[in-house]
Amino acid sequence: MTNTGGRKPDEGERYRAILETAARLICDRGYEGTSMQEIAAACRMTKAGLYHHIQNKEQLLFAIMNYGMDLFEEQVLSRVQDIANPVERLRACMRHNILLVTRGWSKEVIIILHEHATLTGEARAFIDARKKKYVDFLEEAYGQASQQGLIRPVDPTVGAFAFLGMVLWIYKWFKPDGRLTDEQIADGMVDMLFPPLTAADTAGLPGSAALRMVPRTAAATATGTDSEDA
Repeated sequence: MTNTGGRKPDEGERYRAILETAARLICDRGYEGTSMQEIAAACRMTKAGLYHHIQNKEQLLFAIMNYGMDLFEEQVLSRVQDIANPVERLRACMRHNILLVTRGWSKEVIIILHEHATLTGEARAFIDARKKKYVDFLEEAYGQASQQGLIRPVDPTVGAFAFLGMVLWIYKWFKPDGRLTDEQIADGMVDMLFPPLTAADTAGLPGSAALRMVPRTAAATATGTDSEDA
């Protein structure tokens, strides 16, 4: 359970602690391999006490995924949605999303990825609708970037799912103690998918006659800021 500094946790804190603890166990053992009794024991509760907060195991999985989507919207979308430049919006979004997936406290997000087919009925439809909003967000950014000549023309749906395929698979291969840090991986993937365009790249693109692309390092030097902070 979450450390509350000696004071009695309120119901909201207790509920979040149950979701976080259950998420860690399910990430380690899989949904089918984790029992409600094991979750109750890890939460230092009786099974009956756990059922006071959670109706059943599938409702627990739904609650974890919904909580994970809340974290995602807080840690990723809310930080990038107001960036005017669509390419910088995509770059910042990719970076925040990678770090969310690779940081140890984001187990709820990993469960959304790994157990996506486990939910059924209305619960699955609700989570799918929340995920669809992210796809729509990416498609809009890709569409704007293509129309403005900021990237090579790409179908927005292809761009969105290519983006997601790169980012969401990281949890399968990233090792916190590996050769590369998650910051290095984020920098490398962002620069690979969204490299600065050269004059030759922009020839023939929509709006290319009036487009002046400045390499990211040069732009940062000229403005005194990092474009990632835009």
